[in-house]
Amino acid sequence: MESSVATCRRQDDRRGEMPFLCAYHLGLKEGNRVVERRVNRGKAAYVDRYAGYMMFCSIAIVLLSGLDAMLTLRILAAGGEELNWFMAALLEQGTEQFVQFKIALTVLAVMLLAIHHNVVLLGKMRVKHIKYLTLISYSVLISYELYLLELAALG
Repeated sequence: MESSVATCRRQDDRRGEMPFLCAYHLGLKEGNRVVERRVNRGKAAYVDRYAGYMMFCSIAIVLLSGLDAMLTLRILAAGGEELNWFMAALLEQGTEQFVQFKIALTVLAVMLLAIHHNVVLLGKMRVKHIKYLTLISYSVLISYELYLLELAALG
């Protein structure tokens, strides 16, 4: 009799749905779990602590975003033109607002990507792969901006 009750209890999934944003995701509360659950059951697996490579990727994206803002300002000072209409409008308000908004937007996006890094999109692609693509894209963008600054110095 007791073994059937124990078996029945193990099969019941008593966990509730995880909200999109909660105190654990925002870092206001710390849980005891360090690694993701073994059985994902098709849902996103949220963790309390992130691996070092995920934190490195997040910090690198934010730093490259700041470097992008700095190089953009140098290109504009050398006679370049901002092609993004939204950033051009921010630049009209001042360089300080431009840099602050760019960094804040990047930090917010990286936080959301980090929170949902195990969510599966489009078959096998996870959100963490989008973070890696963003890091690679920023690296290519920085290389291109350095190339533009070199062209401006030569001409």
